[in-house]
Amino acid sequence: MFPISLKRLVFTGFVVFTGVIDASAQNSFKLKYDNSSVYAGIEVGAKGVKLSILEVGKNAQKTGAFNVLKDTSINTDFISFSPSSFTSTLNAFATLFNLCRKDYNISNGSIFTVISSGVKIQAEKENKNEWVNNFIDSFKIKVNDPRREVSVIDVTQEARLSHLGIVPESRRYTTFLIDIGSGNTKGGFFPNGDTKTFKLFQLSWGTKSTANATEKRCDDDKTLDNYDKQLGRVLTGAENTEIIYMVNESGAYPMSDYIAFSGGIAWSVATLMYPELNSNSVVPVTYDEVLKFSERIYKNYASISDEAIVKSITDKSLDKIAIGKEVKRVNQVFDQKSLMAGTGLLLKIMRQFEGIYEKKQFFLVKNGQVGWISAYVDQHIDN
Repeated sequence: MFPISLKRLVFTGFVVFTGVIDASAQNSFKLKYDNSSVYAGIEVGAKGVKLSILEVGKNAQKTGAFNVLKDTSINTDFISFSPSSFTSTLNAFATLFNLCRKDYNISNGSIFTVISSGVKIQAEKENKNEWVNNFIDSFKIKVNDPRREVSVIDVTQEARLSHLGIVPESRRYTTFLIDIGSGNTKGGFFPNGDTKTFKLFQLSWGTKSTANATEKRCDDDKTLDNYDKQLGRVLTGAENTEIIYMVNESGAYPMSDYIAFSGGIAWSVATLMYPELNSNSVVPVTYDEVLKFSERIYKNYASISDEAIVKSITDKSLDKIAIGKEVKRVNQVFDQKSLMAGTGLLLKIMRQFEGIYEKKQFFLVKNGQVGWISAYVDQHIDN
């Protein structure tokens, strides 16, 4: 555990990834570990298809020997369950699969393909399970691999795998991991000191669903001031009817020293709050720091543009070009209102762990999107 004076330093060892290294045109990866192997995980999610190419070292879960070689995605909208979204998602899935096989020379047996819990939940809600089954069958035909396994992951499996993939063994039983997604929030922890029992944490609120609920309340007044007012009401309602109860019901407060947040809003807040830590996979924060940043989003949005942030950097040792690109990427994914909604939801959850006598340590995980895929790969190979 770091003393407070070292709090702003990178928290090495908390997350198992070390960053992205692009593959060269000659299909060669720069590997980090001795006696390692390269694997790929492709996930069909609610809003897109994600590819993670991982270097996996020996005894990866014990040593944290994962290295992200490539992390990319193709945006689709499979859960709209329309013929066009079915086709675009199928093409994206096949494109990334063939990229692994042909461009990166990864064997079929080293490529893992899965359907995320977000797709499973929405398909069950809309009685569209047959769409998922047809999609899997169509994919096998398209890539000419009839015996290929395409697993459909449920929410407990995904949350458990995320914990195993993001949190190293040394902090396995003292960390409560919370992934704030677009439509909902999920996570959990291991309450019994082993990985057999996982306590699932779920909220029906996510960044997009919070923003959508706020927009509905705005009626004809689309001003930012009214949006902020209505957002406060939506979040207060979510806090009173669900967040407080679910956090208390989880039993995480007395069992956890560390509260780690992953998901798109965690990545965006960490990137915009501390651009100088661009190369760090995990950024430690306090509740008050995030609260101050949320006010900045509302009152001084221009200050978090890529131009403004790069201009404010005085440390000449930092890579301003890389920082500017990452900040620009955040602002392309999240506009001002969605940043306000996601950060507001993050704060409401953080607030439940701001005890008077015992304060938890908060961390924002930037690359959590490859966490559960890495654990899935690790559990399906022999280290």
